[in-house]
Amino acid sequence: MRLATVTSPGGTTAAIRRDGAWRALPAPDLSAFLRSHPVAGAAGLAGAELVDAVPVLPLPTPGKVVCCGLNYGDHIEETGREQPAYPTLFAKYADTLLGPDAAIELPAGVDADWEAELAVVVGATLRGATVEQARAGIGGYTVANDVSIRDWQRRTLQWFQGKAWDATTPLGPVVVTPDELDPEAGVDVICRVNGVERQRGNTKTLVFDSAALLSYVSTFTVLRPGDVVLTGTPGGVGMGMTPPTYLADGDVVETEIPGIGTLTNTVHLTR
Repeated sequence: MRLATVTSPGGTTAAIRRDGAWRALPAPDLSAFLRSHPVAGAAGLAGAELVDAVPVLPLPTPGKVVCCGLNYGDHIEETGREQPAYPTLFAKYADTLLGPDAAIELPAGVDADWEAELAVVVGATLRGATVEQARAGIGGYTVANDVSIRDWQRRTLQWFQGKAWDATTPLGPVVVTPDELDPEAGVDVICRVNGVERQRGNTKTLVFDSAALLSYVSTFTVLRPGDVVLTGTPGGVGMGMTPPTYLADGDVVETEIPGIGTLTNTVHLTR
């Protein structure tokens, strides 16, 4: 299934893609739907066809956004670090998220970097879950870009202040359920800047896969339906280039995972 939050002349609603059209689900957005309904039941709840529906930020109010850094071998190598024994985790707020076509607005002069990622959407309450329980609790997958403000990230050993800027993490355009996408079998994670491919990795090379991450995180904090876990970025970030290269005003960042879709976000370094 393909799930989304869409806007149409009738307003914003959670929706499911069926027979080539978006159909309404009984919730104002997908975050609200997942909190009140199991993912598996979505097909049976589809309502009227939505005319001129456009996907927007699919999960506007996740309870938790947890991210994993240093999770692809090539990205670990370009940062000069050793492969971790445990996931390197940090958190974001829901305020960091923005829609699949929204502008990324930042002040001029910051070192803004791209980081294409697969994001996992939690579909069941997970607390102390085994890997198998975590795998069964995956609600779906979507595309994310963990745009990082490197100069702020480097200010201390903690990454939080470089990762949690408001409206800098594009997410979407849809959530694809596990019956249609299997990252363990391998899907490409791609980033282009102004049409030039900068990143292309494959989820088969993740150090910690989606189920392992959800299991690990659920050991110390409960995960609930609609929460989002970003799984890390492959090599090719601007920080790793010689010389380091960062996003400029007007740059267009495309983040793609075949089988899910593409985010297209323009950078505005103006405020």
